[in-house]
Amino acid sequence: MIVTLTINPTIDRVISVDRLAFEDRAYINSTSEKAGGRGINASSVIHCFGGETMAVLISGGEAGKRLEEHLKTDGLAFEMVPIENEIRTNLTITDRHGLTVNLNEKGPEVSKTEVARVERTVKELLERASWLMICGSIPPGVPTSLYGRLISAARKKKVKTLLHADGESLLLGIEERPTLATPNQQEAERLLGRNLLTRTHYLDAAERIRNMGPESVVLSLGSRGAIGAFRDGVVEALPPRVDAVCPIGAGDALSAAYTWSMDRKNNSVEALRWGVAAGTASARLPGMTFANLQQTQEMVKQVEVRRAE
Repeated sequence: MIVTLTINPTIDRVISVDRLAFEDRAYINSTSEKAGGRGINASSVIHCFGGETMAVLISGGEAGKRLEEHLKTDGLAFEMVPIENEIRTNLTITDRHGLTVNLNEKGPEVSKTEVARVERTVKELLERASWLMICGSIPPGVPTSLYGRLISAARKKKVKTLLHADGESLLLGIEERPTLATPNQQEAERLLGRNLLTRTHYLDAAERIRNMGPESVVLSLGSRGAIGAFRDGVVEALPPRVDAVCPIGAGDALSAAYTWSMDRKNNSVEALRWGVAAGTASARLPGMTFANLQQTQEMVKQVEVRRAE
């Protein structure tokens, strides 16, 4: 079973407009709402692919009740840790050209007791897990050391770990040597304290991050694909050119498909191909929609994978 942790879940409201332009009006074409947060998104993709997954999350307030209803409607298995405060609501505005604006709340204040319950819930599930995916931001009150502690606990249980985080929680997490770290370009820039502008920069960054602790690193580069830094070398996965409708969540699809593929005993290079295919296929869909297994399979054939020189 692949366990995911979302300690800062959200209700994602997505507004599709005709066009986004500075200092000009836009007309709304559609609005939608769904359960969100990187771990929940990853579980959604794995569930859609037919994999067994369990999403661990916090829930509180009226937004939390709506979150749980969305998860039940989607048929997603989850373990909910109740908290006193209301979870966040995020807003995404996107136009038909793929231009997107994200407006994210920081999240609720979480008490020490509530954090301890989350940690205990995850550790109990490790008994049945093959992978633990630790994904997303941490809300106020959650120590930045939490992700690292969970990675250490999973390693003792021989459970593989994926870390997709930012800031200090990413830094402290990778020091605990997760199986895989999957930062995007902006997260990698903040981690390394430098801008990444060229192919050479990307290749160097993936190797630098791997040398900081993780067994492997997948550096997500959006429409440019991804760089994989593995034990046996560095690999580039290049997607075909597509018309992106809503790229938000594509990185979550990449992480999920990679983990799903590895859980099926594929090698890291093939898993990277699946990850980039899922992210690319999802970016072609409207709103916060993820590509299904068939759509991803069709895209897999079009992803070029090559050894970096």
